[in-house]
Amino acid sequence: MPRTPSIRPSTLHLPQGDWSTVLDCLCDRFPAIPRETWLERMDTGKVTDGEGNPLGPAHPYQVAMRVHYFREVKGEKAIPFEETVLHVDEHLVVADKPHFLPVMPAGEYVEETLQARLTRRLGNPHLVPLHRIDRHTAGLVLFSANPASRNIYHALFRDREIHKRYEAIAPALPHLTFPLLRETRLGKGEPFFRMQEVEGEPNSRTRLNVLEKNGHLWRYDLEPITGKQHQLRVHLAALGAAICNDGFYPALTDKGGPDDYCRPLKLLARSLEFDDPISGQSRRFDSRLRLDW
Repeated sequence: MPRTPSIRPSTLHLPQGDWSTVLDCLCDRFPAIPRETWLERMDTGKVTDGEGNPLGPAHPYQVAMRVHYFREVKGEKAIPFEETVLHVDEHLVVADKPHFLPVMPAGEYVEETLQARLTRRLGNPHLVPLHRIDRHTAGLVLFSANPASRNIYHALFRDREIHKRYEAIAPALPHLTFPLLRETRLGKGEPFFRMQEVEGEPNSRTRLNVLEKNGHLWRYDLEPITGKQHQLRVHLAALGAAICNDGFYPALTDKGGPDDYCRPLKLLARSLEFDDPISGQSRRFDSRLRLDW
């Protein structure tokens, strides 16, 4: 028996067209997905109407009809590291994410994601991450557990009222004085998933300090004031201290092959601190993970 998907389905409102069936519409709408895949999804109840009723291959097309479908990745690779749930209440779930595990479904990962694992584990289909960290980064991720309060907690991130701290292990920078503030403008690099510092008004800011020294490597305290993609990785690399085992910066050495589980990126989302907008309580969560030398 196929495993019941643990994440919420994607939704499509059928566009205007002259298709005879919902199946024909889906095949045209998503040409990268073979017709056989849609037939398999329909056969296992993974394509439904807006009320959750399964749709079969002969179901007639109707413009604006709402269709739910579950993504699947055949032969999805298991990630051999476990998350840790640190906190659960009516509104929030806080988890420690291991290296290599994505936060949300994307690309080749659907069930092997933190969101899917927590949904299965806690039995809450409403879990949605309030922010993200890179797949290669370990540490704290905050989830909304209640749709009714989700926007209230989202606003903490939008208005920069969440204080986040990271730590990283990277080469020593003895010629610099710490603490220091790195302010630069980040723009898209090559390939598309990389970022780079460019000319112009700064749109990224990070406070950096040194926590510990161990020969040619230092443990850095990183406080992102803004939240640009790969900001911490780019800033440290630009200073001359690329984070240990970073395959993206300063040069792209990660060619998309199998993960080397013996060489995790030495970057950890260490703490989250904020005033709870509902209770008014001051809250702080700390990761139980630690970066080794």
